[in-house]
Amino acid sequence: MTVAGIISAIIVGLIIGVLGRLVAPGKQGIPIWLTILIGIIAAFIGTAIARGLGYADTAGIDWLEVLTQVVLAAIGVSIAAGAYGRRGVTR
Repeated sequence: MTVAGIISAIIVGLIIGVLGRLVAPGKQGIPIWLTILIGIIAAFIGTAIARGLGYADTAGIDWLEVLTQVVLAAIGVSIAAGAYGRRGVTR
């Protein structure tokens, strides 16, 4: 992956994180920086999955790759919201 590829993955990751937060069910009590970080990680993992399965390099926009990234971000946001929300609960 080139430097330009990494920079574009970070920018796409910002958007993916926000989309993942919108798609994730329920209220997410996590900070926006964590959502963005999850989006960046989901963008990298989603791209790796898409390349591994062979659908990352198509003509035009790779909609399946974007969908994979958004689903991973939604799952990541949901997991982080659950873990982050339990952190403040004392019994």
